[in-house]
Amino acid sequence: MTTYTARPITPEILKELRSTDDAGRRMVPVTDEEGGAPLRCCLRRGAPGERIALVSYAPLRRWAARTGAEPGAYDEQGPVFIHAEECAGPQPDGYPFAGAHRTVRRYSAEGHILGGELVAAPDDEAFRNAFDDPAVALVHVRAVEYGCFLYEVRRD
Repeated sequence: MTTYTARPITPEILKELRSTDDAGRRMVPVTDEEGGAPLRCCLRRGAPGERIALVSYAPLRRWAARTGAEPGAYDEQGPVFIHAEECAGPQPDGYPFAGAHRTVRRYSAEGHILGGELVAAPDDEAFRNAFDDPAVALVHVRAVEYGCFLYEVRRD
């Protein structure tokens, strides 16, 4: 049986983003007074008082650099919240940020969008549907309200 895993931003990439993000900006840490920011480093919501940063991240561009894909116009960069300092990473517990509608966006091995689906919550069925197409190489889960990248899913 195929399983699907929510993948956070890797520690290596986080280290780079904490220095200079994908838009060429230096990180500006802040204290999250209220909590609730969706942290892409550990795939959980931030707690009040945690030090976080909002950085620009280009997930498809970074994936393409490792795989040789050429996403062309599909290369997007956008804002993501991360811990300002290294954290312990995610604790596997289902699919994160599942309390709202999400978009499951499918990409080919070339880095081109193959479509997407609005889901009530990310689950195995949504990923099974996405990966039923053998041309799908990876999936991005994105927030509906802002379109922001939340995490990547690949076949395990």
